[in-house]
Amino acid sequence: MHFGSFPGSGTVEWRRCHRSPVIDRLARNIRKIAAVRFGRRVSIAIAGLAVAVASAVYASVPRLTVFLAGEVLFAAAMTLISGADEALVYDSLKALKREGEATRMMSALESWKLRGIVIGALGGSFLAGGLGLRAPMLLQCVPALLSTAVALTLVEPPGAPGAKHAAPPRHYLAIISGGIGQVWRHPVLRPLTLDSVSVGIVSWLIIWSFPPQLERSGITITAFGMVQAAMCLGQIALLSRQESVERFVGGIVPLLRITAIVPAFGYLLLAATSHPAASVAGILVVSVLDLSRGPLFSGALNRHIPSEERATVLSAISAARTLAIAVIYPAAGAIMDRSLPLAFVTFGVAGMLGAVIGAAPRDAIEGRPAP
Repeated sequence: MHFGSFPGSGTVEWRRCHRSPVIDRLARNIRKIAAVRFGRRVSIAIAGLAVAVASAVYASVPRLTVFLAGEVLFAAAMTLISGADEALVYDSLKALKREGEATRMMSALESWKLRGIVIGALGGSFLAGGLGLRAPMLLQCVPALLSTAVALTLVEPPGAPGAKHAAPPRHYLAIISGGIGQVWRHPVLRPLTLDSVSVGIVSWLIIWSFPPQLERSGITITAFGMVQAAMCLGQIALLSRQESVERFVGGIVPLLRITAIVPAFGYLLLAATSHPAASVAGILVVSVLDLSRGPLFSGALNRHIPSEERATVLSAISAARTLAIAVIYPAAGAIMDRSLPLAFVTFGVAGMLGAVIGAAPRDAIEGRPAP
């Protein structure tokens, strides 16, 4: 989905289609409610089916309306699984009284996901260069359906949504309003959410802006997948050596500070150059550090959320991120259409402000876990 212009669509239509992070963030609440009502296992299984359908739709006809329909389906599919796997892992660890391993396990989970992206990015690049963009899209149906089969073999931990003795589901508005109130009143979750959201909304912009930067640098489409693979490999290297990196920088708090502020300078580098090597370096600085913050933050967030309120609070955090994304991303797309260097300067300044103003205090990040 990040290879540039789809045959017959034109670059302008490609950019409009890829403003769908707004749709993606809005759709995250679908996953939260599905997990509460049907369980994480079912949510993940349905996501695989949805990806298969979305891939077929996206590759069918090169028209803007069809691309948007595919984007909506992809967004719904990705949000059905996004966070469901994380919550399932954390509650499983808690049932085994091993929740102290949460951050390490979340990093391992993210690393395996990134390995899959590396394989897909490299294979997809060569398929797209030789057979056209439809080939990798259509072949994506195969692993998507396999993931559904695997998801159906998973086991929900006792008391989790979808488990035999789980509490009855609540209405959507009750889930969201209750979660927002919980986050707002909680002295630890509130600053953690602000830190996660303020930096996260800027970090994800690299996903949608690195392809046009590569085009601006004169890099061919065949190499796009190699760059994306390098982005993933960098994150894998960081997450797999998280404990060593923490010791080197002085703990999880300095690591989160570094991964928030340094990528802002990476955006400024991208604004200042169109040199191929410098562009790739800037993209890697932003993506490797910024996009690794999710697993690093996961342990701190989940540590302060009681199990019975996990889905509610995660829904509220997702809703806060959704609101911020809905406001910022359309403006980001408009700036990118006008001037890519100007967009990168804007992203860099916004990243610095988010890193400074939204930084959670040390006590919130290292605080005592909830019962």
